[in-house]
Amino acid sequence: MAKGGKSEERKKAVALGYEADKDGAPKVLARGSGLVADRIMELAKEKGVTLYEDAALVEALSAVDIGKEIPEELYKVVAEVLAFIYALDNHAARSARR
Repeated sequence: MAKGGKSEERKKAVALGYEADKDGAPKVLARGSGLVADRIMELAKEKGVTLYEDAALVEALSAVDIGKEIPEELYKVVAEVLAFIYALDNHAARSARR
């Protein structure tokens, strides 16, 4: 139980993938809650995938079927997240070379 007697919300996760030469937009590769969400995040960490937390975005992406492209209304926010992650990863790579 969370403080205040409210029940804790179940953790959710969505994994996206994008192949520029094959896909028109990012696709949902996996989604789940609870233990499935934990496993998605565990596998991502094992593969060196940067994790990004945004509850509202996860809710929206959770409505997309696995294997389907994200809807057009999510393009901008997902592009912003990807740009942030790429910048973060590039910064980490430059720092590691120093």
